[in-house]
Amino acid sequence: MTLLDQILKYNKDFVASKAYEQYSTSKTPSKKAVLLTCMDTRLQDLSTKALGFTNGDLKVVKNAGATISHPYGSTMRSLLVGIYALGAEEIIIMGHKDCGMGNIDVDAVMKTMEQRGVDQKTFDILEHSGIDVPNFLKGFDDVYENVEKNIQMIYSHPLFDKKVPVHGLVIDPHTGALDLVHDGYGKNSI
Repeated sequence: MTLLDQILKYNKDFVASKAYEQYSTSKTPSKKAVLLTCMDTRLQDLSTKALGFTNGDLKVVKNAGATISHPYGSTMRSLLVGIYALGAEEIIIMGHKDCGMGNIDVDAVMKTMEQRGVDQKTFDILEHSGIDVPNFLKGFDDVYENVEKNIQMIYSHPLFDKKVPVHGLVIDPHTGALDLVHDGYGKNSI
């Protein structure tokens, strides 16, 4: 049975048993916040539970490294929509220790791409089109600096309401312990 078959079978039972009822909530976040965090599997539930949130409390945006890679990309758009269309009044940027994007081997990733069918001609075309693939895939050296960099990108965005607090945290993916990187209320930041 494929993964998709498993998903569809489970879903049929999930709907038939009305298991969805316990997750019923509104589309606006009750705690009026948006969380940007990493897609790391260790954070699937931990990223909200360790912060005391439950279903419906906040909007969650996940990507590789909890990183805003472009000021007009989908991550920044999601944060802006959260604020202006979905009632969020605060943003939390939460990186994590031992993040794969903190030490990603770009050459190894590109080699795997080649092994899976992306040929050198494609890389050459992208390069000649002005796309620096290694830089596009590159992560960061320090998770704390990455959180700060994301916060600065948000506050410097021309469409962002500067009165919205943006907090920065780093979570331990093993214990859930948090380090404060930036207090969006203007209090003690690292």
